Amino acid sequence: MPVPIGGNNIPAMAGQVAKTMALFPGTDMIVFSELAMHGPLHSRMSEVPEADIQVFQKLAERHGVWLVPGSMFVRRGEHIFNHAVVIAPDGTIAGRYDKLFPFRPFEVGVEGGTKFLVFDVPDVGRFGLSICYDIWFPEVMRTLSSMGAEVLIHPVLTGTTDRDAELAIVRATAAMFQCYVIDVNGLDAGGNGRSLVADPAGRVVYQSGQIPEIFPVMIDLGQVRQARRDGANGLGQVLKSWRDRSADFVVYRDGQQADYLQSLGELAPMIKRER
Repeated sequence: MPVPIGGNNIPAMAGQVAKTMALFPGTDMIVFSELAMHGPLHSRMSEVPEADIQVFQKLAERHGVWLVPGSMFVRRGEHIFNHAVVIAPDGTIAGRYDKLFPFRPFEVGVEGGTKFLVFDVPDVGRFGLSICYDIWFPEVMRTLSSMGAEVLIHPVLTGTTDRDAELAIVRATAAMFQCYVIDVNGLDAGGNGRSLVADPAGRVVYQSGQIPEIFPVMIDLGQVRQARRDGANGLGQVLKSWRDRSADFVVYRDGQQADYLQSLGELAPMIKRER
């Protein structure tokens, strides 16, 4: 759905929840895009984020549905985080998550989180949450899948020319970690759409356009479990191969950054260079 450049988008989101449940009453979970609540500007962040979250807690309880209302900037002390919540059908908060990798150097002034989030949907399976740029770092999904996540919920706000690359990463992530990826992008100041759902073989289950759209999909976690047990289409058993690896990845050891990475210079915006 459209995300305005600034201001309160929550009434419009509440309307979309009501519309979704009226049109598709069997819906179990609703996911919005990154920064859907107040848009991409720090200057428009909510002064009372917990009050905003309570709006969605009441909506979840009223409709008996899981809600992932995208994310929003929140301030804690001197620091700003890109924060998301997962709300259970009884209105309780099932988990909280801070985006691990702010889109630096553009997402200036935002701190990265340090904790991962997985949550269980009873009688269904285990879900993980990441936000936008997080998916560009396979270590994030490596951790979530090692924690048992079978579905990656992935709200994004991408309106840039790298959306094609990001969509390729969505499909590759689904195939590499033999999971579903639910990638939801906004419109207007909230991105250029083209949300994508990929299955454990990396196939496209559904891809939306660049218009406001409610797209119901049904996922089958039996496919995830079969792919992880036998390999997608009976081929590579990727997670078990990682588990049983012989290689020792030195780059993952604390304090063992390769010299090459240090040679790349400061993480800063690109500047014009003299020709």
